[in-house]
Amino acid sequence: MSDVPVFQNGSALPRRDLLRFSAFAGAAFVIAPSAADAARSVFRHGVASGDPLPDRVMLWTRVTPTSDAVPGSGRGPSVTVGYEVAEDAVFKRVVRRGSATTGPAHDHTVKVDATGLRAGRTYFYRFTFDGHRSPVGRTKTAPTGSVSQLRFGVVSCSNYQAGHFAAYQHLAERGDLDAVVHLGDYLYEYGPGEYGAFRAHQPAREVTTLAEYRMRHGQYKTDPQLQQLHAAYPWIITWDDHETANDAWSGGAENHTEGAEGTWVSRRAAALRAYHEWMPIRFGAGDTIYRRLRFGSLASLSMLDLRSYRAKQGTPGSLTGPDQMAFLRESLLDSDVQWKLVGNPVMFSPLLVPPLPLAVGTALASLTGQSPDGVVLNNDQWDGYSADRRALISLLADNGVRDTVFLTGDIHTSWAFEVPVDAGTYPLSRTVATELVVPSVTSDNIDDLTRTPPRTSSVAVETALMGLNRHLKWAELDSHGYAVLDVRPAEVRMSWYFLADRQRADSPAALAKSVVVPAGTQSIR
Repeated sequence: MSDVPVFQNGSALPRRDLLRFSAFAGAAFVIAPSAADAARSVFRHGVASGDPLPDRVMLWTRVTPTSDAVPGSGRGPSVTVGYEVAEDAVFKRVVRRGSATTGPAHDHTVKVDATGLRAGRTYFYRFTFDGHRSPVGRTKTAPTGSVSQLRFGVVSCSNYQAGHFAAYQHLAERGDLDAVVHLGDYLYEYGPGEYGAFRAHQPAREVTTLAEYRMRHGQYKTDPQLQQLHAAYPWIITWDDHETANDAWSGGAENHTEGAEGTWVSRRAAALRAYHEWMPIRFGAGDTIYRRLRFGSLASLSMLDLRSYRAKQGTPGSLTGPDQMAFLRESLLDSDVQWKLVGNPVMFSPLLVPPLPLAVGTALASLTGQSPDGVVLNNDQWDGYSADRRALISLLADNGVRDTVFLTGDIHTSWAFEVPVDAGTYPLSRTVATELVVPSVTSDNIDDLTRTPPRTSSVAVETALMGLNRHLKWAELDSHGYAVLDVRPAEVRMSWYFLADRQRADSPAALAKSVVVPAGTQSIR
């Protein structure tokens, strides 16, 4: 979106700065309540950062310069917003400052690519407008060279209507992450009461137009727990389907009625533009959002877009499209980094009833037209696009690529897979990658959909799926929460934390499961 304003200007956080940041963020408005109220009104959607590179990071906010300049209104004047980036939480050591102009054409959002920063460093940032200061955000640039450890929060599927975002608050309060990876379904397009009725969506209808998508983004970014996590760390994010419409593909969506809801082309363009305005993300040429970030020699993170280029579910064709597939192949063949992490919006691993040995499945497929891997449960994920998956598995196998880990969302449940060359003959077939799947922050999972008590009917389903799919090492279908990914030269460790109750803003969370992927093994321990 060339008309969105992006203005260029210009280690682990020390405990003293963390304490200063916490105290400053918590008490910034205590001294002068009237000024605090005014500042909150102007910067009511918080601050955010994202896509950290070694020398820069994207900064984001939105201003409300007049009372009628609410999201999606198209009202309000064009204004100039200042920003500062500092090495300390009280802005004694400012290293970058500048300004950006925004207005109703951009829904009063501001995106700044703050450049000239130092690699692997924590920074603090804030915005100013009309004498008011925004909340303070904390961010971090990507490291270079030899890196001993990375730690990411990993989340997906955050439906406002289904519960509170306590998972976000738990991650924010850790204080020890390098970034947050969000794997899609940051928001949902549904109207009130559809797919959740705990909190009502605004506007009070399914969103289909630019103004409505802007309003929905604005509602989500007034959530205090979401604001807290955005202000705490840089986010690395991609979209899945609900940022536009359920089960989206390149030419439409299950939840889109052509004509009655406008054209898919116009609806998707509206959703894309609002996303561009409201998210701290860099778009590439042609509005591409698949991209690769590098964290020294330890890891790269390739974020995929598995909605914009896919063929319709249930029809022959590609999931990634040719250009994105070429990008992913290049990422996986990069010998300059150890761990190849893939931010993957839909499940990669075979989940079949049952997986068939490849020779058998290929023969049957020629007769029946089914997937050569076996009987598909969900053709919205990579299972429905087996040719693309087979090409990647062959790439990994033929080139001896090691240490590839798919990080996946979408399915609202928790899983850990080894990815074999031939799922039908596993464990005789060797593995080429692993996949770690995070639960939803709030969106319905199995016990919510079946209205059965947690850990009752789902347990039998988990057992059956693991029996049929022997490369599936763990599954939990009932809980909501988040994960923390630790990356070290010797191993990758994923730890899942589950909430006690998604509908409690103060819900506790507890460690539920940790798995380890030892370097060089493509296996789960």
